[in-house]
Amino acid sequence: MTPPRPRYAYIERLAEQLLERAGVTQPPVPVEAMARASGCKIVAAKLRDVSGVLVRSADGATIGFNLDHPQTRKRFTIAHELGHYLLHQGQEIRYDHDFRVSLRSEESSEGTNIEEIEANFFAASLLMPAKILLADPRTAFIDVDDDASVEALAKSYKVSRQAMSLRLTRLSNRRF
Repeated sequence: MTPPRPRYAYIERLAEQLLERAGVTQPPVPVEAMARASGCKIVAAKLRDVSGVLVRSADGATIGFNLDHPQTRKRFTIAHELGHYLLHQGQEIRYDHDFRVSLRSEESSEGTNIEEIEANFFAASLLMPAKILLADPRTAFIDVDDDASVEALAKSYKVSRQAMSLRLTRLSNRRF
C-alpha cells in the first residue's frame, strides 16, 4: 500500500541505520556493497530509456541498472532501487513465473508518485548522508549557486552536481 505522503523522517532514519551498520563515516558511500548486504543482486544491462529496475522473485531481489548511463547516475539508480526494495512491495507481473518489478524511468524524477518520491529521497539520504554532509567543512558556507563548489563536493560523494545541489538545499532548511 502506498502511503498518503512521503515518510521523510522514517526514510532518513532507515538510511542512517544502513550506513551505521555498514560502518560508513565518509564519502563516497559503497552503494553496491550496501545493496548486496541488504540481499540484492546487482546487474548492469542495456535498458534503453530505463535507468534501472528492481525485480523480486522467489530467488531474491535483483537491481538492474543501465550500463550506458554515467557513473553518478548508476550509483543513484542503485540507491533508488534499493529504496524501493526496502520501502515498497512493487507491482506483481505474471510472465511464466511470479515476480514483482519496479522500474526507474522518467516518472521517477517528475515528483508526482509517492513511491518514486520516497525512493529518490532514500537514494539522496543514502548517498549524501545528512550527518556526514552537514559535518563536512566544505558545506559550512557553501553557496548552492556556486557551481564549482557544488561540483567539487559532488565529485567526492560520487553524485551528480544536480543531486548534490538539491540535497544541500533541502538540508539547509534543517540547519536553522
